[in-house]
This record gives sequence, C-alpha cells and structure tokens, in this order.
Amino acid sequence: MNSVPEHIVGRYVERTPKSQAMNERARRVMPGGNTRTGVHYAPYPAFMVQGSGAYLTDLDGNRYLDLLNNFTSLVHGHVHPALNDAAQKQLAKGTAFASPMVGQVELAEIICERVPSVEQVRFCNSGTEATMLAARAARAYTGRSGILKMRGGYHGSHDLAAATADPEADRGIPDGLRQNIFFAPFNDLNAVKSILAEHAREIAGILVEPVPHAGGVPLPRDKYLAGLRALADKHNVLLIFDEVITLRLSEGGYQNIADVVPDMTAMGKIIGGGFAVGALGGKRDIMSQFDPARKDRILHSGTFNGHSVTMAAGIASLQNLPQAEIDRINALGDALASGFDDAFKEAGIVGKTTHVGSLIQVHWRDGEIYNMDDVADGFRNAGELPYLLHLAMLHRGIYAAARGEYNISTVVNESEVHRAIAAFNESLDELKPHIAEQYPALIAAS
Repeated sequence: MNSVPEHIVGRYVERTPKSQAMNERARRVMPGGNTRTGVHYAPYPAFMVQGSGAYLTDLDGNRYLDLLNNFTSLVHGHVHPALNDAAQKQLAKGTAFASPMVGQVELAEIICERVPSVEQVRFCNSGTEATMLAARAARAYTGRSGILKMRGGYHGSHDLAAATADPEADRGIPDGLRQNIFFAPFNDLNAVKSILAEHAREIAGILVEPVPHAGGVPLPRDKYLAGLRALADKHNVLLIFDEVITLRLSEGGYQNIADVVPDMTAMGKIIGGGFAVGALGGKRDIMSQFDPARKDRILHSGTFNGHSVTMAAGIASLQNLPQAEIDRINALGDALASGFDDAFKEAGIVGKTTHVGSLIQVHWRDGEIYNMDDVADGFRNAGELPYLLHLAMLHRGIYAAARGEYNISTVVNESEVHRAIAAFNESLDELKPHIAEQYPALIAAS
C-alpha cells in the first residue's frame, strides 16, 4: 500500500490504543479475539462500551454516529426510554419462568395483526433459530427433505443456512445435509422453475430473503417474488420469507410492500427491542404442528424462548414503530443512499448504492446488481477499498459495517444524514489517489 492507506491505518491505530490492547487480551481467550464473525475488521475492531440514542462510544472515548445499529436490530437506537422502561419494569418482576407468560401472548398478537402471513407465532432466540424452525416445519408438513435457497443468501449459522454452493467452502457441514439443498441465483425465476420441474417431489420449501441484506441488497425484480409464490403453489412446496431484517421496511414487512404472502415468515431483530430474539410465524395449519398436545407434534423448546424481558421490550419496540415512523426513516435512507451515489459521481470514482428504505449498501462497481454474484464481483474487484473506506469513515465519526452496510434508526435526524454524506465525500477524496494508482479501472471516465 502507498502512504495514503498507511496513513489511514496508522491514524486508526493512534485513535484506538485501548481497543488494540483489549483485542490482544481477547485473543488469548477467544479465537481471533472475537465471538461474532461479522463484527471483525482489520487491523482490529474498536471495542464499544456505551450507546446513547444515535451514538456509540468506544473504549478510547471516540464517539460515533451509529449507522449500523447492531446490524439493524436497534431500530430505535440505544437506550430508548420506552424500551428501557418496559424492560426494567419486567426485570423487577423476574426474568424467566418455566411457564407461558402474558408478554408472549401480547407480542404475538401484535405480530399477527401486522404481518399478513402470520396467523400463529413461535418464539425463539435468534434469526438463526427461526429459519432452522421454518425448514423443520416445512419438512414435517410436506414430508419432503429438500430446501431450495438462493445462492449467496444468508439465513443464520445453522448448517442448512450456512451451506453454500461451494462444498469446499463449507467446512464442518456434512455431505448428507448438502444432498437436500438446492441453489438458484436470486432474481432468476427460470432457474427456480427448472429446479422445481426436476426435483419438486424432493423439495419442502423455498427459503428466500425478499431483499437479501447480507447479500448486498439486490432488489427483487418486478414480479419475482410473485413468481416464486406461483411456482410454490404449482408444485405444492412452501414459500418461506426470511424477514429477520426486512420486517422493518413496513408494518407488515416486505411481504406487505410486495403484496406477496408466504406460507411462513422468519423474524427477529426489531421484534426484541434490543434483546436476543427470533420468531417463526405462518399459516395456522402449518404452525399447529408445534402444538404440544398433538401426538405428532414437532418438539420445540428452549430455556429462554419468549424471555419475559425480551417480550416487554419487543412490545414497546413495535408500539413505537408505526407506519408513519417507518416512512420517515425510509425517507432518510433514501436521502443517505442518494447522497452516497452523488459522492461517487462528484469524486469521479466508480461506485453506487443499492438500497430499500432504511437499508443501504455501498458497492464498488456500476451497472445493474441483480443478485449476490453481482455483489461479489464488485467486492473482488475493489480489493481492500471497502476496508479503507470503513476506517476513513470511522475517523470522521461514522460507524457502519466494514462491508459498507448502513441503516437508519428512529433516533437519527436529517442533519445527521447530511453529516454522514459529508464524511463519505471526504473519505472518497482521501482515497482517490490510492484508487487511481492501484485500481485505475475504478476511476470514472471523464
């Protein structure tokens, strides 16, 4: 690297000596000093110690505008008064009981009222568990073992969700499981049609994020989701939406925006008010398989399923997220994406965003982005640039994902969006000499 990247890295190290020391301490007791792969970045991640409203403070006292929000789960930012009050009131009454709890019923009622596909709900502790339960329910309901998923899609860390189309990349995932997984490119109805034509009798369900978030936010083509619904109906397989993240885009999730009702919906993030949560909802006849009174029930238990504090905070979270507030943060997301796009143009650097409402992803490429392969191509061609941009934005007090993911919480205002856009402009200007030298193809033709 030339002097500009070295300066960016050096400046980060100078600003975060306590995080560097803590990282070394962490590496002695945790692999890589980390217990969550997605929060790692080079040279080491800053350790956050406090959040308040739209801001984070790290171990060294640096303050950041938080445009990551724990990867979208903190839709109301940090230490929101209504959510904190609800959690503290329940905490004073007790945390977990080996019994059903009123809060579970109340949160389930809200979700059933809001989300078109959901007639009944089962709570768990993460989006990973929710998609795992969805696959199990689909297999039990249809009597088939196969799941069709989109190549490059992310649905958590259980074996089915983590399996990719590349067997050599799937260390620890048994070959036997892979025999029951089918892959299609996102946005390619013909590929799904072809797979179902040959393997429908083996496939229990189609698992898809309506807008793949960790996959880089490629937007579904017109009638793509409706096409999946039609193909699922034609071949008697279940359609499963992973709305762990996209549920924030409308009171009824992205399925309400697309006017496509899946058979089951996996949920998480915003329904827990900042606490660990997951949920599976769907049609009554599918969900009734979890009824413990049935002889042929699907066994589903868990010490912290429907945790009382989570339920209380989750109720407050959804009560404070009406459609008008969703519309407001979606508009702020539109403004942030537009500002980033303009910054690329003004800097003369090839790049763009994909976004939907309050969810934004930065790409180092131009042209259409239809699926996760298109996203990956852009990142391969950009080398270390996403990492350098991330450090440059941290220096300017903007916290996001190292891969270029941003999202808006309800405590962010218009002036803070403008501040993030200004920081993005400055960061691109700082990086441009390095880009011109090392990645000349990313300098836009004049």
